[in-house]
Amino acid sequence: MSSTAARGAVSPAAAAAAAPPPPLARSLRPAWCAGGAGAAAFSQVPPRSRSHARARATLARGGLPAVPRRNLLSTMLSTSTVLLLGPSQTASAETTGGAFREYIDTFDGYTFLYPKSWIQVRGAGADIFFRDPFVLDENMSVEISSPSSSKYTSVEDLGPPEKAAEKVLKQYLTEFMSTRLGVRRESNILTASSKVADDGKLYYEVEVNIKSYASNNELAVMPQDRVQSLEWDRRYLSVLGVENKRLYELRLQTPEQVFLEEEDDLRRVMDSFRVIKTE
Repeated sequence: MSSTAARGAVSPAAAAAAAPPPPLARSLRPAWCAGGAGAAAFSQVPPRSRSHARARATLARGGLPAVPRRNLLSTMLSTSTVLLLGPSQTASAETTGGAFREYIDTFDGYTFLYPKSWIQVRGAGADIFFRDPFVLDENMSVEISSPSSSKYTSVEDLGPPEKAAEKVLKQYLTEFMSTRLGVRRESNILTASSKVADDGKLYYEVEVNIKSYASNNELAVMPQDRVQSLEWDRRYLSVLGVENKRLYELRLQTPEQVFLEEEDDLRRVMDSFRVIKTE
């Protein structure tokens, strides 16, 4: 081998040391993760500020800082109604201030206030359905008669308020009918009244109470072992109105004990219900 070739030769080990690292490898190891001064500086961050350091590092890499799960859940609950309603032009929720929002459906023709903390539930069978996110037995909905089979001209087509209340109670009992053995229901019409609201239209208001009793040991041989106990005790409030030749019913359901605590708010929801003419 000539001396010139010997001087120009490079050993494999030296070539590997001189070669730059692949670009992908560098992109997968940000500076704060690589050893040395960057890692040492991060390890010296006080515990209470490390989350902020991680957030700054994440933003530096083009990402988004992590959000605590509790804060994320709160944000989701507060915006769920807006997300569910979407950009629809026929139904909207508007903030009225205080503890309520206004729901307006210009397509089907009704509007009402609902508690700001309540969330909308899809697929519940009603035209619209909201419920308390914490008290699962507390909810509200709107039912509308079919436009093709109903020719209502006034809520008085149902008869007087007392007659309408009987129909409302019968409908509730049918919907909550149970096929379980040993289930017994007690129901009472508490009030049935009419009012002319500020829109000049006549509305009926109905309140009923339904209690459900059941035995956990209905197949027991001895009668004393088939003792029934209270399953639930609920207040049902309905507001009925007629417009567009259709019957509208706002329904509120709440445990009796909760009703005693939230009566003012629930009655404000009832008082806010209006039916409006559709285009």
